[in-house]
Amino acid sequence: MIRIPEAVVGFFDRQGFVIVSSIGKDGSINCSCKGIVSMDPVGKVFLLDLYLTRTFRNLKENPAISITNVDEHKFSGYCLKGKAKILPRDKIEPQLLKAWEDKITSRLTKRLLKNIHDEKGHARHPEVSLPKPEYMIEMDVEEIIDLTPRHLK
Repeated sequence: MIRIPEAVVGFFDRQGFVIVSSIGKDGSINCSCKGIVSMDPVGKVFLLDLYLTRTFRNLKENPAISITNVDEHKFSGYCLKGKAKILPRDKIEPQLLKAWEDKITSRLTKRLLKNIHDEKGHARHPEVSLPKPEYMIEMDVEEIIDLTPRHLK
């Protein structure tokens, strides 16, 4: 586990979601969108996966994980690589569940405000229908890759 610089933590905090990559039994790569619940600068990332599907199955078999996010406007981004473990709901710390609920509330509020200002997005407000989390992914970060092209740093 390595320390995550504050600039990287801040970058991920500003993003709405990340792309999580895991590896299936057959060696194929699965990518899916997940929400970051919390990042601990000591090297831990907590991700919420609301559906017990491929990512869940893959991580139970193989803990290798990467999370990626980019800011297209700034032409920058990061990929964090490491190992994951599954935290069942009864092992999730209450403050992490509260942090997730706060993020969902914030996302819903932003979506409603944009709709009021005629910036139409998804009409059904999907955050309202998200299931309760059954588990959380705890990632120990082992490597940080800066995706910003060298000449732009």
